[in-house]
Amino acid sequence: MPSAAGPVAVASAAAKAPATPAVGISPELYPSEDDLPYEEEILREPFKLKGWWRYLVARAAAPFAKRAVIYERSLKALPGSYKLWHAYLRERLDHARPHPIDHPAYSSLNNTFERALATMHKMPRIWVLYLTSLLDQRLLTRSRRAFDRALRALPVTQHDRIWPLYLRLASFPACPVETSLRVFRRYLQFDPSHAEDFINFLISASRWQEAADRLASVLNDDGFRSVKGKTRHQLWLELCEILTKHADEVAGLKVDAILRGGIRKFTDEVGKLWTSLADYYVRRGLFEKARDVFEEGVSLVVTVKEFSVVFEAYTQFEQSMLAAKLEAAEEEGAEDEDGGGGRKNGMDKLSKKFLDEFWLNDEDDTDLRMARFERLLDRRPELLSSVLLRQNPHNVEEWHRRVKLFEKDPARQVATYVEAVKTVDPMKAVGKPHTLWVSFAKMYEKHNRLDSAEDIFKRATQVNYKAVDHLASIWCEWAEMELRHSNFDKAIELMRQATAEPSVEVKRRAAAEGNEPVQMKVHKSLKLWSFYVDLEESLGTLDSTRAVYERILDLRIATPQIILNYAYLLEEHRYFEDAFKVYERGVKIFKYPHVKAIWVTYLTKFVQRYKRSKLERARELFHEAVQQAPPDEKRPLYLQWAKLEEDYGLAKRAMNVYDEAVRAVPNSEKMAMYEIYIARAAELFGVPRTRQIYEQAIESGLPDRDVLTMCMKFAELERSLGEIDRSRAIYVHASNYADPNNSDFWKKWNDFEIQHGNEDTFREMLRIKRTVAASRSQTHFILPEYLMQRDQRLNLDEAVDTLKRAGVPEDEMAALERQLAPGPSTAPPAAPSAAPASANRMMNFVSAGVEAQAESSRQQAANNEDIELPDESDDEEPDVQIAEKSVPAAVFGELGKRAAESQEESSGAQENEQLGALERIKRRRQ
Repeated sequence: MPSAAGPVAVASAAAKAPATPAVGISPELYPSEDDLPYEEEILREPFKLKGWWRYLVARAAAPFAKRAVIYERSLKALPGSYKLWHAYLRERLDHARPHPIDHPAYSSLNNTFERALATMHKMPRIWVLYLTSLLDQRLLTRSRRAFDRALRALPVTQHDRIWPLYLRLASFPACPVETSLRVFRRYLQFDPSHAEDFINFLISASRWQEAADRLASVLNDDGFRSVKGKTRHQLWLELCEILTKHADEVAGLKVDAILRGGIRKFTDEVGKLWTSLADYYVRRGLFEKARDVFEEGVSLVVTVKEFSVVFEAYTQFEQSMLAAKLEAAEEEGAEDEDGGGGRKNGMDKLSKKFLDEFWLNDEDDTDLRMARFERLLDRRPELLSSVLLRQNPHNVEEWHRRVKLFEKDPARQVATYVEAVKTVDPMKAVGKPHTLWVSFAKMYEKHNRLDSAEDIFKRATQVNYKAVDHLASIWCEWAEMELRHSNFDKAIELMRQATAEPSVEVKRRAAAEGNEPVQMKVHKSLKLWSFYVDLEESLGTLDSTRAVYERILDLRIATPQIILNYAYLLEEHRYFEDAFKVYERGVKIFKYPHVKAIWVTYLTKFVQRYKRSKLERARELFHEAVQQAPPDEKRPLYLQWAKLEEDYGLAKRAMNVYDEAVRAVPNSEKMAMYEIYIARAAELFGVPRTRQIYEQAIESGLPDRDVLTMCMKFAELERSLGEIDRSRAIYVHASNYADPNNSDFWKKWNDFEIQHGNEDTFREMLRIKRTVAASRSQTHFILPEYLMQRDQRLNLDEAVDTLKRAGVPEDEMAALERQLAPGPSTAPPAAPSAAPASANRMMNFVSAGVEAQAESSRQQAANNEDIELPDESDDEEPDVQIAEKSVPAAVFGELGKRAAESQEESSGAQENEQLGALERIKRRRQ
């Protein structure tokens, strides 16, 4: 107690009675008047941290020396205070950090740390600060000893805070390697999972032996997990690299066994491991052993990528060996030129004297190494083929490519074929396995070894293939080989043997085994029967050929082409009825679309054979054919039927066929069928007969576009016959299907009215055109009366212009305008005026029902919804010319006769003369 309060009492006395300060103590370190409250507090309670801490906080801006005095006094009173020691050490660190490492401040800092650790040796933060400071000062020995003390003082649970700093010390370049190794070994005892750090250090320190041992132990530990995320495969590669590149420095490990174990375990880097193993033997100087490893590698890798790696390393090895030998030979030659041969000892001379004649003692093996290198390059395609076959030994195409590699070596080809047929499993084969047997047999045939080729074919027929077609191809190839050597009877016998049905006993045995081979089903192979029937047609008799065809039909494996071929064969031998029976069987067996060719051929042949003699039978055949045919296939049959009726039957029946056809064919073909129907009707019965066909076509439900086309053709027909009214009525009906933008239809109607119509019919055409446009538009307008009147005046003006262009004098046109054009205030004519108008109508005036339409419009005048839209100038033709052309009397037909009977004047016969549009207008004016 007195010792703690002594400095405070002295400071208080010094403050009250200033005296000369002691020697060596700066006056600034003594307490000032501002410090008296804090000095009195710590004087009263010197062992309480609160007073000392207030004093330090209050003097935070004081110089470090003065604060150090306060820290020292407080720590003397409270040596076990962690808070005071930690704050004091931090301030000392900050104070010493700006100075060089050899400054006395660091020495004082280290002493302070040592004094603190006397009581704070269980505080890891104090140790961390101390050890970090020692590392910064590069005091290796003192740091190592401090680390050891820290690890001994702290519990094991807190060692993880010390070891990172300790490893940092071991990683210093100035740290001895032995020291670092000992540190890492101790660390692995604390945490074995960081073995990779130790291994990396060993590699950086070139301690290859221990690095290899550590890597091997890590790989042998199944529970090891890399903290750096490395896979076991990467660790294997690191070990292989150490063992191969530093083979002379690593001992005690079975390198060959380790690398081969990696090859078996890690299949994705096999090429690199094989190369590493060969490199190991190369560095050991065992070149022949390295060559054996390379050979083993190229014969065991299973991917093209790994093969490329090993083969490239192999070629580099051979090339380097050759280059080294050439370089050594050049150096020996230079030594011989310099007289180096005289310096050989007597033993060398003696050995050369006795062993010079032996080829095994020949040191110049340059030619041998050159031959090895060339042989290796020549073997590359063969080795690559072996790799591909190791990937998939059932690849048929690869076996064929391998055989082609030995074109100049038949013995190797035979050995390859034998290996191929033994290796390839037909059930797993990629490709057609039977081609191997065929190519094998053809190779013997090429060398005139037919007996061996037959043996191969015989063995091939006993193989259980995956598909029946493969076995059938074997039989066909065997028969073709016999045909090439003119053994015709044997070829037919082979086909007869191949198509023979197995016995009941054989079938029962195969069913009991549960796995039915293809040999039990080959007798139904169409390919085999087709080849057989071709042989019989070429080499056999008609009866034998017919027997084969009948057998095909009985087995129900016939195709439409087989039916046709059978029928052609009978027709060639003039068995026509038998041929037709074959056709009948064919059309009963097959359905559409396969039976189409049979029906067409059957009907064609039947018509050509019998013509009109069996017409009823032919009609029955056609009827049956069109009944079976789908709608899209009926058109050619109907045309063929109609052609029969036209050539050998009745025209009326032909028309019935056409009429049935247009109803049976699909909508897409109806238009074309109607065109054919109309053309044939016009040719057989004349043009008037086509009217009802046109009407039927228009009402048959064709698309609007086709209906419009048909109407235009119908109208043109009526115009050509002189029926102008009928033609105009057809145009009016067609307008219901016409698009206002269809310029072709409206232009034809316009040309028709110009040539055959008058002012009223032309206006009617324009009105219908506007009505169609309005009905198809989405906007309707209600025009006032004055606009309608204006439109009428415009139409009248246009008519006057047309007459003027036609050559009518102006005075006549003016009179005509006054008579025909009512004024704006003129009332509409009364109903009784219609009778005189009809009475005054000229005989050759074709009204097309305009008056009737006018009467019906007056009767329906009460309907306000029927609004006549005004004529628009854009819809009318500006260059309308009314032609004055003679109209034949035949045009009016019965109408002309009725008009003649209604005429009261005897001069009516003269009124039948042809009048133009201008003359009709003049007569109406009169």
